Amino acid sequence: MTAHVTAPPASSGLRPALALAALGVVYGDIGTSPLYALRECLSPAHGVALTPEAVLGLLSLIFWALTIVVTLKYVVFVLRADLDGEGGIMALQALARHAVTDAQSPAWLLSLVAAMGLTGAAMFYGDSLITPAISVLSAVEGLNVATPVFEPYVIPLTLAILVGLFIVQRFGTGAVGKVFGPVMVVWFAALGLLGLQHIAAQPRVLQALNPWWAIAFLASHPAQSLAVLGSVFLAVTGGEALYADMGHFGARAIRQAWFFVALPALVLNYFGQGALVLSDASAIDNPFFRLLPSWGVVPMVALASAATVIASQAVISGAFSLTAQSIRMGYLPRLRIVQTSGQAMGQIYMPAVNWLLMLGVVALVIGFRSSSALSSAYGIAVSVTMVTTTVLAALVARRLWGWNRYAVAVGSLVFLCVDTLFLFANSLKIADGGWLPLLVAALVMGIFTTWSRGRTLLREMAAADQVPLDDFVQSLLRDPPHRVNGTAVFLTAEPQFVPHALLHNLKHNQVLHRRVIVLQVVATDSPRVDAAHRLSVTELGAGFWQVTVRHGFMEEPDVPEFMKLLTYQKGIPTESMTTSYFVSRETVATGHLRAMTRARQAVFAWLHRNSSRASDYFHLPANRVVEFGRRP
Repeated sequence: MTAHVTAPPASSGLRPALALAALGVVYGDIGTSPLYALRECLSPAHGVALTPEAVLGLLSLIFWALTIVVTLKYVVFVLRADLDGEGGIMALQALARHAVTDAQSPAWLLSLVAAMGLTGAAMFYGDSLITPAISVLSAVEGLNVATPVFEPYVIPLTLAILVGLFIVQRFGTGAVGKVFGPVMVVWFAALGLLGLQHIAAQPRVLQALNPWWAIAFLASHPAQSLAVLGSVFLAVTGGEALYADMGHFGARAIRQAWFFVALPALVLNYFGQGALVLSDASAIDNPFFRLLPSWGVVPMVALASAATVIASQAVISGAFSLTAQSIRMGYLPRLRIVQTSGQAMGQIYMPAVNWLLMLGVVALVIGFRSSSALSSAYGIAVSVTMVTTTVLAALVARRLWGWNRYAVAVGSLVFLCVDTLFLFANSLKIADGGWLPLLVAALVMGIFTTWSRGRTLLREMAAADQVPLDDFVQSLLRDPPHRVNGTAVFLTAEPQFVPHALLHNLKHNQVLHRRVIVLQVVATDSPRVDAAHRLSVTELGAGFWQVTVRHGFMEEPDVPEFMKLLTYQKGIPTESMTTSYFVSRETVATGHLRAMTRARQAVFAWLHRNSSRASDYFHLPANRVVEFGRRP
């Protein structure tokens, strides 16, 4: 659920290019963590004395967090869980649902899988607010290291960069994406070289590779350990992006970029910062920018700002992608989706999501005013998502892949213990700002469940007075109405019944087209559906066809394109100039859906009123659409 790049086939000649692109998009978030992660670990607020043993212990915790959470869990294990090549929490939820969908699985397990997938998705929105704010703010704060003169301009400059980033979203990420990889190569090279320089001056810092230093630190600081682990977790935020972007680049390219570039650069930089602190304890105020000579601070601020913009871009694009997937899976109302590329289907822009994110990010920068304050709100949402990923991936490994139950249990238990420990550590931040992403996630989860439940109730109410389509067609054979030339396509969610728009058209206009297609568009659990399995067609007689079109949650439901495929595969004439599209638009008011509380009814009615029209969502030609209103 990050920036959208359509991956070409992974031939040997393209793998380096894919790895470069993956470096730019996938690792933008975790790649900018050195700006603030170790600084927060060393914060005097934790009450840990700044001794060499403490510094080595913190570095060891960061190294082994990267090793266990990112390398072993995500890169080695979770990247295996692909759904037709796609990754991310929604794809993992779909795989887990396949894994538990059998006669022996209790209903509660299916509900749990659905709830965990939605929870992980909802948590992403909280993260997508904080990541741009903390990343860009931490980069611009580097100006304070150069001179205190810049301090009054940090907030305005941060806001200017962020607002500009959201404004250019409507132009698409294709052109910007071409420079993502090269910029991040420079960024990671700078991280590694800066760290290596200071490690050479203090080689004893390499002792932190020994996990004993991490264990000793936790044992000697039992009262401070949880708070410190909440800061250590900042070094692995962004790990979820490795899995989310698998469909764009492929697992192999993501692994290559991690093992050969991102991981070595991150470890060298963290250890370089540690070496600097061992030499100069005063560097804890901003150890990343203190690595540089005074003349290099401003250029590094510029490079860091570019890197954080890339990290922010990935999260913003991920919010667009996740929202579009949720709409197609029936968890959100239809929203306007703008295709920004004629070649890459995944490059989209969603105005409503973009401006809501911008308002939220601007409010965070103004409200918290520093990256240190924002770090208190950062982490809790990501840690919840990581716990759900571990549980769902374990279900997939055991029940879908058939892995040995003891191996799955032991491996998952290790990952779950680490994830849960980080979750508890981040829970200490709730009072200091961690409540914010949880509140955002709760609101999103409420919208998910309210919209899904409301749509189900509307369908149940509509079923009470619906006419079976087969019976209707038979009645037309006995008493045929006047038929006119052309094709009529009636969109419906219940193809076995006569669409409401069809009944109204017959009642008011007293005619039917010579060819009538009752069309159902279904979003599947797969990312994409190939052309051979896209259409299901049943001829009912009297010029009627019952058609079901399936599309993946990564595909746009373009009905006119589906009609061309229908003509090509089934020979049913659907020329664009002689085809009319009929849709129904329901009017919902509070009080109609008595099975829901009035508060949820009000939310559902508001969402329903503000959803985009079916004609826009399904890409219907505006001059060939007839819309009928309906009140349940």
